[in-house]
Amino acid sequence: MTSSSERTATSSERTATDTSLETPVRLSIDEVDVEVAAGASVLDACTAAGIDTPTLCFAENLTPVNACRICVVEHEGSRTLIPACSRRAEDGMAIQTDSERVRHSRKMILEFLASGVDLSQADPLASLVSEYGADPARYGDAVATMDEDVRIEDDLYVRDYDKCVLCYKCVEACGDDAQHTFAIAVAGRGFDARISTEFDVELPDSACVYCGNCVAVCPTNALQFTTEFDLRTAGEWRPDEQTTTRTVCSYCGVGCNLDLHVQDETIVKVTSPNDHSVTSGHLCIKGRFGWGYVHGR
Repeated sequence: MTSSSERTATSSERTATDTSLETPVRLSIDEVDVEVAAGASVLDACTAAGIDTPTLCFAENLTPVNACRICVVEHEGSRTLIPACSRRAEDGMAIQTDSERVRHSRKMILEFLASGVDLSQADPLASLVSEYGADPARYGDAVATMDEDVRIEDDLYVRDYDKCVLCYKCVEACGDDAQHTFAIAVAGRGFDARISTEFDVELPDSACVYCGNCVAVCPTNALQFTTEFDLRTAGEWRPDEQTTTRTVCSYCGVGCNLDLHVQDETIVKVTSPNDHSVTSGHLCIKGRFGWGYVHGR
């Protein structure tokens, strides 16, 4: 049996541990002292310091997977650069976010991506290529994409592998982080690696439930709404002229918030705010795609 004194000691140790977890963490980011909550990431500390750190595979509503390494920063005393999105902030850390070593690493990653992926619809990444002086043409004049036709297997969204950067966001959204459907994963190796359904079956024959959460988190438009794809193909996609209206989904009583993207008085796609307490940016098939009735179709 456990004695009373042993139980008291154990309880005291647990209380001490809980208290330590609540103790703020103090570190420096680019020689600026920052204080963040225990458990916060280095990326959180960068944000607290007012420093915009580039990310690609990171999303606020997904678990960091450390796939892209664009967010790497230099930690004094560390042999390698560390991923800011997933590395926990620790007391006494001295972080440099814009050192020569960091900029060189990001430049190389951007060159690799831009030399093998079509980034024509990934404006944030294209801006980073310019900001870091990346020169993907060093690896060849033409972008060495998979050179595959866009996969159109339904009326809801399309897949364009030439634009996929394997950030894993869609896999996370389809898995534990949101939908728990596990319809997609990374298949193949090296240059043949791609996001795929099981046995590469067509989407209607897979476990996909068409929630569209994978589309919502894709940073390069490798996954995009068919409505957007059709408008782009016709040269009629005009995001600067679109308006966004927030409303509540009318299908059930959960209370999911929807952002209706409207062009020419027609809804062209639906998203959900990442900071909404109900959805965290995720929706079901009805909320994401079931808005045709608004136009009497």
